Amino acid sequence: MRYLLLIGGPDHESRLDALSEEQKQTAYADFSAFAKAVAERGELIDGDALQPATMSLTVHEDGAVTDGPFAESVEQLGGYYVIDVPTIDDAVALAKLLPKYFAVEIRPTKGMQIR
Repeated sequence: MRYLLLIGGPDHESRLDALSEEQKQTAYADFSAFAKAVAERGELIDGDALQPATMSLTVHEDGAVTDGPFAESVEQLGGYYVIDVPTIDDAVALAKLLPKYFAVEIRPTKGMQIR
């Protein structure tokens, strides 16, 4: 089953920028350990870091386009992964390998792949 892992949290960008060099190296090692563990349990479909929320646009239901994210919140997304693993328990175990500096939301997908 496919799961979307949304990585972020309050003031994501400024917290990331404030990490020491040693903390950044630990975070990169955590990302690598995550990727290796996903490969052992299933498949990494996609993943990437996101540009800051200030670079985003939102297209509203009425067709209007505005600057910034749709959600008015201090919590912003910093990146994502799409993984394909057997169970949500696998997804949770893998999410726990990601750097502890960020929150990770796990969302099962409905399997309606659009291509």
